[in-house]
Amino acid sequence: MTALFALATSVLWGLADFGGGLLTRRAPALTVVVVSQSIAVAVLGVVVVATGGWSEAGPQLWFAVAAGLVGPVAMLAFYKALALGPMGVVSPLGSIGVAVPVGVGLVLGERPGLLQFVGILVAVAGVCLAGGPQFRGAPVQRQAIALTLLAAFGFGAVMALIAEASTTLTGLFLALFVQRVTNVAAGGLALYVSVRRGAPALPADGFPWRTLPALAFVGLADVAANGTYSIAAQQGPVTVAAVLASLYPVVTAVAARGFLRERLRAIQAAGAGLALVGTVLLASG
Repeated sequence: MTALFALATSVLWGLADFGGGLLTRRAPALTVVVVSQSIAVAVLGVVVVATGGWSEAGPQLWFAVAAGLVGPVAMLAFYKALALGPMGVVSPLGSIGVAVPVGVGLVLGERPGLLQFVGILVAVAGVCLAGGPQFRGAPVQRQAIALTLLAAFGFGAVMALIAEASTTLTGLFLALFVQRVTNVAAGGLALYVSVRRGAPALPADGFPWRTLPALAFVGLADVAANGTYSIAAQQGPVTVAAVLASLYPVVTAVAARGFLRERLRAIQAAGAGLALVGTVLLASG
């Protein structure tokens, strides 16, 4: 069951990343985050009422609130990085966020093994290669790399926090609902401030109603991925769940290759591959 739910997490996160990256090329990233998460809130609200999730309320929900505050920052940074592209480089770098749960373990008294030390070195090398040196062809912008690393830290923090927010399935529904409500509140405030400063909230031709199904998919897929990862981590070893869940960049890269025909330079592909290998070593050490 751990492997099944963790692999489902990879597929859901990978497709959500791909969809979010495409949408932010047509609409402001904040708008994509707020609308997609608002749809998720509505669906989760129905699920919580139907399952009686309110009975699981308790102090542990503060972890969900914290995850909800970190999440919009990470998603905004990641979607902007995906819009700058290429997705085949950005998405694997984002998976380095799994180092955050590993770091939490160190604070709690765990000591890294040899594989984890090797994973850190491999991941750093991957970051350097994916961002340069630039010999020819379209370079990966430094801004995209910086945004991706910020998003990776945020995603890792969300994974660590949401895992502490519930111990039962109905409690997980409530925790995810609280997390997404906080997401929308924080994202909505950021969008309001952005508009007051003169940034557009919508594309020049108005709200892209035709993308509403895609926005719904991105929001719901991201929520479902958080849920399946929590279940995977509860059902079996966290290291197994983390390794399999961290494979989501492969899904994004395959989607980008299949739908967008993205072509990566050899040094970029090598860096992306090293980052993914480093992620696996960090999680399995």
